[in-house]
Amino acid sequence: MLPVSPHPRQARTVLVTGAGKRLGREIALALAQGGWQVAVHYRSSEQDAIKTVADCADITSANGLKHAAFQADLADEAQVRALLPAVLAKFGTVDAVVNSASTFEHDSAADFSFAAMELHLRSNTGAPILLAQALHKHVMARGCSTGAVVNLLDQKLWNLNPDFLSYTLSKAALEVANTMLAQALAPQLRVVGVAPGLTLKSHMLSDEQFAALHKISPLGRSSTAADVAATVKFALENASITGTTLLVDGGQHLMQFERDFSLM
Repeated sequence: MLPVSPHPRQARTVLVTGAGKRLGREIALALAQGGWQVAVHYRSSEQDAIKTVADCADITSANGLKHAAFQADLADEAQVRALLPAVLAKFGTVDAVVNSASTFEHDSAADFSFAAMELHLRSNTGAPILLAQALHKHVMARGCSTGAVVNLLDQKLWNLNPDFLSYTLSKAALEVANTMLAQALAPQLRVVGVAPGLTLKSHMLSDEQFAALHKISPLGRSSTAADVAATVKFALENASITGTTLLVDGGQHLMQFERDFSLM
């Protein structure tokens, strides 16, 4: 890992949801490497979040940047509304939000329910919108500053299959919200989507299945966690990007899959 510059510019702070483990953790570490102070959100993975904070601190030990963990259930509106104020109380200012946390539970047209849809829409769509709203208010209050929101989406929005119906609906709504929020919250806030392909193995895939599926793309490989984290960092730091989505999937969105990767 490359060393962090010991003479960073004024510290920037980013809230990364779901940063205790998996892709959120990799994004948090990459942003710490890039000189960001990271507010590590978690729901129930407290020990994982504490480890992410400690690892971020190790990365930035030469320049004294701060990192901290914050708990919230993103399906609970009151807890979502309290999250950014808690981060502000610790860091003073916040410059960006990365919405990486995601509810991902299987349902289909055969067993769809309002309850399943609401569960996914609350955490996967509603929470990112509320956090963008809160960041916009904070940036407005600061004056003469800009902020950014990056929303993690999914390549399957450009390559639909009927699996994980409520999850897909929630991500499709968030992709539309990208455009609407970019319009509504400019010029103070930029809003960008990042859509990975198959990136990390789940309990639903063996190592062999994951390796085989990862190769199914025009480029012969899908996204790695490092690819996605680098794209999130790029989106946060490129002042000209808003209201669009960057697909990071090796071209998997160009292919038609009859089932979700986890069920193939």
